[in-house]
Amino acid sequence: MSKFKVLVADYTYSTLEPEKKVLETADAEMISAQCRTEEDVIEAAQGVDGIICQYAPITKNVIERLDKCKVIARYGVGFDTIDVQAATEKGIMVSNVTDYCLDEVSNHAFALLMACARKIVQLNESVKNGTWDSKIAKPIYRLNGQKLGLVGLGNIPQTLAMKAKAFGLEVLAYDPFVSTETAENTGVKLVDLETLCKEADYLSVHPPLNKHTQGMISDDQFKWMKKNAYIINTSRGGVIDESALIRALQANEIAGAGLDVLETEPISEDNPLLEMPNVILNPHSAYYSEESELELKQKTAQNVADVLSGKVPPYLVNKDAIRA
Repeated sequence: MSKFKVLVADYTYSTLEPEKKVLETADAEMISAQCRTEEDVIEAAQGVDGIICQYAPITKNVIERLDKCKVIARYGVGFDTIDVQAATEKGIMVSNVTDYCLDEVSNHAFALLMACARKIVQLNESVKNGTWDSKIAKPIYRLNGQKLGLVGLGNIPQTLAMKAKAFGLEVLAYDPFVSTETAENTGVKLVDLETLCKEADYLSVHPPLNKHTQGMISDDQFKWMKKNAYIINTSRGGVIDESALIRALQANEIAGAGLDVLETEPISEDNPLLEMPNVILNPHSAYYSEESELELKQKTAQNVADVLSGKVPPYLVNKDAIRA
């Protein structure tokens, strides 16, 4: 009989074998569920020593009902589905995986930028609908010499910055938590948010979603942007005020958008963004490659295995939860 029990509260993967193998190294038995509500999690998590979750709500109400849990590990970079403060107060470590998809997300963000810049999607749809006319893409502007604005300058946007510079883009960033030295080492100029919005030809959004970043790109920011500018989002949909984005697009305040994430996922059938030819929509897929998915699963499980083995996991979110 295993010493520990770990719940995978929800998942979208075809197999959990990688997690199971990692957890076995810590003498932990893995059980799984597909929890959608607080009540689902509370019922499934009785007596578990650790939880792995994807989208299941790990709220204060859930955390208060956990009697043995030592660690909550989320699949992914973000951890907005977990009440970190409540976990910290109960001495439960929370972990994420910050580096499993640096290439994938930065590549995807740049792919969306390029698709917007060269109007690839519109041209493809035009040809397939029977129109052979390159002029429908006008105007297109030379990428070299234009400015990429990064909202946030963490690991992913730093990786994106290096790739964008290879294409001749000048890179600016807004991030009050990043030092000038870090920005300079990446070849990025730090500016305030208003300046970023006013100067960027492409604005790429990267902050985690929390109470400070919810809706941080809204009406004012869109009014500051150039009429020929595009906004790219591969972080979380809620960082952009979607109603404000729709208003800006309808009023031609910006040229278009490339969105991998939305406020509500899946997108509702009546969302106006679906009818806009200058908006590219993807189904929250920027993180994915076969390699990144395996890395994510293994590292998430290893976070749990480390805690159960008496170690501090390398991707610890709440250091204050470490008990003396």
